[in-house]
Amino acid sequence: MSTDNQPGLTHRASLMARLAEGHLYDLAIVGGGATGLGVALDAAARGFSVVLVESHDFAKGTSSRATKLVHGGVRYLAQGNIALVREALRERTTLLNNAPHLAQPLPFIMPSYKWWETPFYGIGLKMYDALAGKAGLGRTEFLSRAQTLSLLPTALPAGLRGGVKYWDGQFNDARLALALARTAAGRGALLVNYCRAGDLLYEGGKVAGLVCEDTQSGQAYRIRARCVVNAAGVWVDELRQKDGAANGADGRRPTKPIVAPSQGVHMVVDREFLGGDVALMVPKTADGRVLFAVPWLGKVILGTTDTPRNDLAREPQPFKEEVDFILNESARYLRRAPGRADVKSVWVGLRPLVKPQDDDGDDTKGLSREHTVLVSRSGLVTVTGGKWTTYRAMAEDVLRRCAERGLMEHRQEGLTLHLELVGAPGAGTPVQSICRPPGLHSYGTEQGLVLSLPGAQTSLCEGLTEAMVRFAARFEYAVKVEDVLARRARLLFLDARLASAVAPQVAEILRDETGLDPELDAFIELTRHYLHLPD
Repeated sequence: MSTDNQPGLTHRASLMARLAEGHLYDLAIVGGGATGLGVALDAAARGFSVVLVESHDFAKGTSSRATKLVHGGVRYLAQGNIALVREALRERTTLLNNAPHLAQPLPFIMPSYKWWETPFYGIGLKMYDALAGKAGLGRTEFLSRAQTLSLLPTALPAGLRGGVKYWDGQFNDARLALALARTAAGRGALLVNYCRAGDLLYEGGKVAGLVCEDTQSGQAYRIRARCVVNAAGVWVDELRQKDGAANGADGRRPTKPIVAPSQGVHMVVDREFLGGDVALMVPKTADGRVLFAVPWLGKVILGTTDTPRNDLAREPQPFKEEVDFILNESARYLRRAPGRADVKSVWVGLRPLVKPQDDDGDDTKGLSREHTVLVSRSGLVTVTGGKWTTYRAMAEDVLRRCAERGLMEHRQEGLTLHLELVGAPGAGTPVQSICRPPGLHSYGTEQGLVLSLPGAQTSLCEGLTEAMVRFAARFEYAVKVEDVLARRARLLFLDARLASAVAPQVAEILRDETGLDPELDAFIELTRHYLHLPD
C-alpha cells in the first residue's frame, strides 16, 4: 500500500508473490479496463479486500481507444435517452473534479451550413445545458459566421452560415485508467496485468474464485474469492459461456452472447488541420453518425465510425470504407482536407454494446450505451456496456447488485464521489491543457518524483524522457515497450512512426529496470499496424 508522498512500487515479482499467497478475497475482478478498475477502486475504498487480473495490459482494449471525450452524449439526447444523458453529465463533472490533470472542459463548435441548423441544434444543446444544471461547464452560444470562423479558423468558409458553441470534456483515457489502478492499489487492492483468468473455481455449484495464468512465465495461480465480477469488456461472453457450460448439465440452453461489438475508427493528424484548442462537432454525417475533430496532446483526432464486427480481435483493423468516410466527411467541413499521407496513426476501438437477448441483427447504431449487470445461477457477476464517462456510477451499481444477491456485504456508497485520483492537484491549482503536447505536466503532483529519477534530463523525443520510462516501470506496471509508448506516453496513438524510432531506447531502459524481455520486435510490428490504411 502506498502513502500520500510515495506511490507504491509495481515490481512484477512482488505482485506475483502477493498473488501466490492464497488469500481469500472479498472480490476478484476479471478485466483491467475502465469498468473493472472502477469497481476495484470503489470496493477498495469501502474496505473490501480486492484482487484484479487483466490478461493483457491495463486499458489495452477499448479503454485506451476512446474518442477522448468525457461527455453526456449529444447523440443519446437526440435518441431521447434522457436518463443516460443526465447521469453522464453528472458523472462528467465528478471525473473532471477528481482528476483535473487528466480530464478537463473543452469547447466545441458545431458549424452550420444550412439555415435551420443553428436554431435546431442550438435548442437541443440548450436542453443539454438544462439537463446539466449546476454541473454545466459553460453556456451554449449561438454564433454568427464571423464568430464561428474566429473560433474555428480552419472551418470551410464556403456556405458557412454560423454555428453553435457548447461545452463538454476531454481526457487522457489510458492514463486515467492507470490512475484508477494506482489509486485502488493505494487502498490495498492487488492489481496484476498480463495475468489471464482461464477458468472459474466452484464450491457447491457456486463461483468461488479464479484459475489464472501469468502470461509472462506460464505459472498458474488459484485465487479464492467470495464474489467474482466479470468486467472483460467486449470479451465478457467468453467467461459467461464457460460458467454456463460448467452449470449446464441439466439440459438448459447454452448461454447466449450479450455483447454486439461495434467498431470505432480514429485517425490522428497534425494540429494545424484544426489550428486551436476548440473541437469541431458535426451532429449528423452521411450515415447518421456524429463526426468529431478533437485537439488532443498536440495533435487532432478525427472520428469516429460505428461498424458491426463479429470477431473480437485485440488489434482490429479499420475497413477501407471507414477510412474513406472519415477523410471525405472531414473534407466537407475543414478548409484544408487531410489526406491519407497526413495520417500519423490510425486505431480502432470495439464498443461493448449490449444486445437484447432476442436480437441477432447486425445494426449497432441503435443499441444502447447503457450498462448491464447480470448475475448467473452460480453467482458470477457480469457487467458490460456503458461508457468511460459513467465508469464510477457503473461501479456503484455493480457493488449494489453484489450486495443484493448476498455475494458481498452492503457498505456505504458514494465514497468515490469526491475521491481524488493519484496525481490530482488541489482545487484551483492551474493545470496544462490536454490539447497541448504531452510532458511532465501529465503527472500532476508526481512531477517531482519523475524529476528525481535517473534520466530526468535525457529526452528520448518531445514529451518523453528516460526518467518517465523508469517511472512507468517502477510505479505504473509497465513491462513491455508497448505499455510505455501506447498507454503511458501515448506516442503510438499520436505518431506511430516516431514511436517506432524511439522504441529501441525505451526497450533498453525497460530491460535495465525489470530484467524482463520488453518485446521490442512485437512493438515495431505493431507500429506498422497503426500506420496501415487499407487500400
